[in-house]
This record gives sequence, C-alpha cells and structure tokens, in this order.
Amino acid sequence: MGAVSGIVAAVAGLASAQLAAAAGRPEASPVTAVGGAVVDLTPVAVREWAIRLFGTSDKLVLGLGILAVLAALAVATGLLAVRHLPAALAVTGGFGLVGALAALSRPEASWWDALPSLVGALVSAGVLYLLVTAAGRTRPAGAPQGRADSMDRRRFGRLVVAVLAASAGVGIGARRLGAHGSADATASRARFRLPRPTVPAPPVPAGADLRVPGLGPFLTPNQDFYRVDTALVVPRVDADTWRLRIHGEGVTRPLELDLRQLLARPVVEHDITLTCVSNEVGGPYAGNARWLGVRLGDLLREAGVRPPSQGGTADQLVARSVDGMTIGTPVEAVMDGRAALLAVGMNGRPLPFAHGFPVRMVVPGLYGYVSACKWLAELRLTTFAAYDAYWVRRSWAQQAVIKTQARIDAPRPYADLSPGRVAVAGVAWAQHRGIERVQVRVDGGPWQEARLGTADGVDTWRQWVWPWQATPGRHRLEVRATDGAGAVQTGVRTGTVPDGATGWHTVDVNVRALG
Repeated sequence: MGAVSGIVAAVAGLASAQLAAAAGRPEASPVTAVGGAVVDLTPVAVREWAIRLFGTSDKLVLGLGILAVLAALAVATGLLAVRHLPAALAVTGGFGLVGALAALSRPEASWWDALPSLVGALVSAGVLYLLVTAAGRTRPAGAPQGRADSMDRRRFGRLVVAVLAASAGVGIGARRLGAHGSADATASRARFRLPRPTVPAPPVPAGADLRVPGLGPFLTPNQDFYRVDTALVVPRVDADTWRLRIHGEGVTRPLELDLRQLLARPVVEHDITLTCVSNEVGGPYAGNARWLGVRLGDLLREAGVRPPSQGGTADQLVARSVDGMTIGTPVEAVMDGRAALLAVGMNGRPLPFAHGFPVRMVVPGLYGYVSACKWLAELRLTTFAAYDAYWVRRSWAQQAVIKTQARIDAPRPYADLSPGRVAVAGVAWAQHRGIERVQVRVDGGPWQEARLGTADGVDTWRQWVWPWQATPGRHRLEVRATDGAGAVQTGVRTGTVPDGATGWHTVDVNVRALG
C-alpha cells in the first residue's frame, strides 16, 4: 500500500503541475524543466553518445527516463511514508524544490515558473498523507485480518481509484488548456501565406537528382528534415504577435519588426544545405531545402551595422530564440554577400513549428549551432571576446565552418549484394565552397572518379554515383570529396567536438558467391 500510495501521489502531483504549467509556460512543467537542466548539465561526450544512439528520439528517451526515475523515487517515498510519514512529506517537498530550481534555471524564466513544481509537490504531499493515513487504518496493529479489514482495504482501493480519476481529469484539462494556448499559433500559421519572392530561385537543374535507388531526393521533404536542438517542448509562436528586436554594439538605428514589417522588404529564395555539428562521418544530420526569406545582411545594414572588414565594432551576431537559446554567428559571414536569410518558408510552405515558425536564421557554410537559430526573437550585436553563446559555454568552438564531407547512402552498411554491377551512390557537401569531385575506392585500392549530379550552386550538396563491378567476398567501400577551393577531404578521423567530425565514410558489404 505504501508503494501504491507513492505512485498515486506522484501521478496527482504531476497532473496538477502540468495544469499549472499549461496556464503559464509549458516549459515550466517539472519534467520539461528538469529535462532541460539535465541537457545543460550533461557532459558533451555523453550528449553526443545519446544523439548517436537514439538519433532524433533522444528527447523522448530523456523524458521517459525522467518519468522512470520519478516512478522509482515515488515508490521509495511511499514505502518511507508507511514508516515515517513526516520524513516522506519532507522528501516530497524536496522534489518540488528541485523542480522549481530547475524551472528557474531555464532561459527566460521568471519567478512564476517555480509555481508548477511547488503546486505539484503540495498536491502530491496532500495525496500521500491522505492515502498513507487511510492505509494505516486498514488493519490496526495486532488485530486479526477479517471482514472489517477487507472492507477497509476496499475503501482504500476506492480512494486510490478516485484520486487517479481526478488526476486523469486534471491531466485532460491541462492538455486542453495547453492546446488552447497554442491554438492561436496554429491558427496564425494556417492563415499565413508565403509572399511571392522578389528574387525566386531557379528550378533545380536537370541532373541534380540522380534518382538512384537508396539515394534520397535532392530536396529533403520537410517531414524528413533532421531536427537537433534542446527544446523538449517545441515552441509554438503566434505569428500575429511575433516581434524581432535588432540592437547592440555598432547598431545606429535599432529596429523592432513584426512579421508584416519584416516581409515588406525584398524576399528571396535560395537552396541551402544545413548540417549539424553533431553529425558523425556518414551521419544523417544533413538536409537540403529551398528556403524563402529576407536577406539578413541587408537588414543589418539598414540598422547601421558595418562588418569588421569595413570598420564595424561588432564581430558576433547573437541570435536568441523565444525559449532563450543563444547562437553566435560571425558578422563578417552574415554580411559577406552569401545568402544568409531570416527564413519564413521551407520547400514552398511556411516553416513547420519544429523548424522554427515563424522565423529562423539560415546561413550557408556554417554549422547550425553557430548559424541556424530557430524561433527567432532577438538579434544582438556584440563581440566574441565579450560573450559566449550557449554551445560555446559547453566546449564547442566559437566559430565553425562546415567541413568538406562525402557520404555513402547506397549500398547500406553490411548489405548482402549480388555480384555484378552495383550503383554506389551518396551525397557530398561543402557549403559556400561547393563540390568539384568525388572519389570512391574499394578495399584500399586506387581512387575511382564518381559521376556528380548537376550543381545547384555552391550552397547545396551534390549527389554522386559510381558503378562498381562487385565480385564475391567481403569488401570495404570508402569515399572522399574535393571542394570548390581544391581542398581534398581528410582521411584523419576526429570526433564532432569542438567544431565538427572529419574522416572518410566507409561502408562494409558482402557480395554473395556466384551460383
């Protein structure tokens, strides 16, 4: 009964906390706040391991892990309550304090964000007291077990069912309140119509998409585009109330814009491949899309900003999202003429919420952690010497140009192949430098030239294919690329920290014997 009491009390407390968070900020719920704090405190090596192991499901796994730990602690607290109720109530209050402190540690937090965890702890303590007291009355010490004892246990069971039913009702109310809170954002995205680009992107050139089996499309569909960020709850921003503030060092004309004012400026379209710095050699965290937005460099010039090469005082542009994430980008890169955008569209549709609706940054040639802020709220000009953004404070480099990489997509690792002609194919990228050459070799032999798909500018990946006459046995395929500056991809293997992985992607396959 003690274990049951602990679990039921925890369920009631979490449901109440969720309701309080839905009425304020969803990010303040205990599970979300503690999960965010865990992400912040997790060593880089452990976080990279989790991304490799769980991929884009890492946040789901983290949430389930936190719930599992809470369940174990709830059982332990319930067992303690049977023996020493005051101590168990104190422990419950301690859990609430931990949740409150975690919520207050989050970016953009206010004192109100502590309220959900405290409410949850208070409800949990009250339910625990009620249940343990009831359980203690089921059979007085030394009394024989009999009909009265059985009736008391049934009363305890009815009380448990009543608390669980009430908790379910509270949970449903929290869900509906949360849905109502995001309804305006959902409606604003449904109403939003992408503006017609002043400078449209040309059609994807013929031959860019090689259409090889096992090789994905040249433009990555929105639903398949990778997502790596720290948001345990995807922000749902109302486009009608969204605002962007531009200020800081070297800004002579500070700006504050709503979405309509932002899109009153020329809107351009550009194909850009994005890559996450957490992408291991051959990893999946790269995607190519057609982005629609306003040129960021032009907007900064409108605010009076000059790049360092022209005497500007700020060399870092710090973008801040609505959930407080900060990303630092070199001002020089944003203003050197490349297609750095404040994007509102992705592959002909408004940005999905998971990819930053209503506005995000896209800067070709830089890893996402220094260029691709989602759910954008603020742009502040400063210097790298004066400020370290979120990931820089966690052992990553201040500046990170994307490294030249090639990946084998077909055949898959450890594929069982028939002898004869096999299409070895994949993608290669070196954003803002372009790809000039891809080479493949088998079992450490001579490098062979792959056929490249047609280039769609220097900011996108290129598909490639090489026809291999496969012979029976086990074989190792390797690939390397040469970028538009003539630099050959290094074969030296390094990890992702501090500024991106290096090395050749290798795939081992088996070719069946003839007959």
